[in-house]
Amino acid sequence: MTKEQGALRYPWAEPPAFGVPQTVADGIEWLRIPLPMALDHVNCWILSEDDGVTIVDTGLNTSKTRDMWRAALGARRVKRVLVTHHHPDHVGLAGWFQAEFGAELLMPRTGWLMARMLTLDVQERPVPETVAYWKAAGMAEDILAQRMSERPFNFADGVAPMPLGYTRLADQDMIQLAGRWWHIHMGDGHAPEHATLWEEGGPLVLGGDQLLPSISPNLGIYATEPEADPVGDWLASCERFQGFATEDKLVLPGHKLPFTGLPVRMRQMMDNHRHALDRLVVHLDRPRTAVECYIPVFGREIGGSQYGFALVEAMAHCMHLVHTGRAERRISEDGAWRFVAA
Repeated sequence: MTKEQGALRYPWAEPPAFGVPQTVADGIEWLRIPLPMALDHVNCWILSEDDGVTIVDTGLNTSKTRDMWRAALGARRVKRVLVTHHHPDHVGLAGWFQAEFGAELLMPRTGWLMARMLTLDVQERPVPETVAYWKAAGMAEDILAQRMSERPFNFADGVAPMPLGYTRLADQDMIQLAGRWWHIHMGDGHAPEHATLWEEGGPLVLGGDQLLPSISPNLGIYATEPEADPVGDWLASCERFQGFATEDKLVLPGHKLPFTGLPVRMRQMMDNHRHALDRLVVHLDRPRTAVECYIPVFGREIGGSQYGFALVEAMAHCMHLVHTGRAERRISEDGAWRFVAA
């Protein structure tokens, strides 16, 4: 069955049931793992090798996810775990596969360092730097007071301890998986040094969260690097990928359905952010905080569980305008950053 939406084509109209592997190419299976959030799944991939399997991305470290993996793998040996980037839904069980199965871990260097550092950084309450950042973004006082009184989500809550040692994935290198050679191309913006893998002489692309069909990955600024420009990093990555994002590519993404039509999707992703930036410049006719910019960036106000994701992405778009000279940042006595069109 094929489901079409504009120039994008979906060879599979529906995803497989959670935890049930589905073959998508010779030696490659799609395993859909549930997530306890609005984006309720992550796509993982099982690649057959002569002496076992290589797993690409893992899901969160939960007993339910571990049981799903045991059932999906059966007696097959997990030889390697390849993680595209350091976010918990992708790296969550990497350490478990290392400890439980003796698997080799392959990751970008920045991703491995970030993941191992964050698993060791457990906080019972938000640290002062995070609170200051929330204030800088203009977080509503009632939400700020609530968050300051609660234990924040810690990386280690969803990620298994990671043993020392890994094998680095580097930009422009090649790697052999499932009897194929793959080019490694790094993207940025959603995560630093996000690995994408492109089959040599073939159509397959393991896209992680860098190449998604119907949603845009979160591009956020956090207290760890408040002067960053993830939107600029993202747009630069999309420009680089256009050189080899040909029409024949079948993208196996980190979320949603596998798809073709990558050249059009690359343009869509860039246009979506550029149009949001143009709307934002108009909105900044007077000084506003990032939280006051949800409507031009997202087209609506956002609350509930998505409020924090919206905050960091609105901040990223405001800061991109600052970095590119289209807006100025003014820091108020209350610690809030207010942005105004230049």
